[in-house]
Amino acid sequence: MSFGHSALGGFPVDGTGGRVEYRLARNAVVSEFHKGRLSRLDVCDAHPELMRAARNVGVALAEDCPICEGPPLVHVTYVFGPRLPSHGRCPTTATELSRLCRRADEVVCYVVEVCPDCAWNHLARMYPAGGRHRESASAARRRNG
Repeated sequence: MSFGHSALGGFPVDGTGGRVEYRLARNAVVSEFHKGRLSRLDVCDAHPELMRAARNVGVALAEDCPICEGPPLVHVTYVFGPRLPSHGRCPTTATELSRLCRRADEVVCYVVEVCPDCAWNHLARMYPAGGRHRESASAARRRNG
């Protein structure tokens, strides 16, 4: 139950989809862990590069880790699309993420929930941005701003 490059293969970067939340899948994994059907090794398997990003550029949440009940979780965002590195870009600031989401080319953003202590990780959401999604993203920011 981890986030890896193979998880990305099913999402085309053509911007035809909408925002996808993975909260129900996350809750199912956490429930299976608490029932003893999954071990900590099964669910706390974040890649070292994801852990580095979580510690250095992760955005802190107000929610504690559902596995170790330790420090607050963080969100790490990766952006994939044309003219970006094949491994994607991990924006380090909100300004950089905003700039990537305003690109003329369509991109797909993946937000991963990570515990910097126990290595719990789960794909939280994915959403298209850039291209034809620029208008809707800026309108949403104005409404929520």
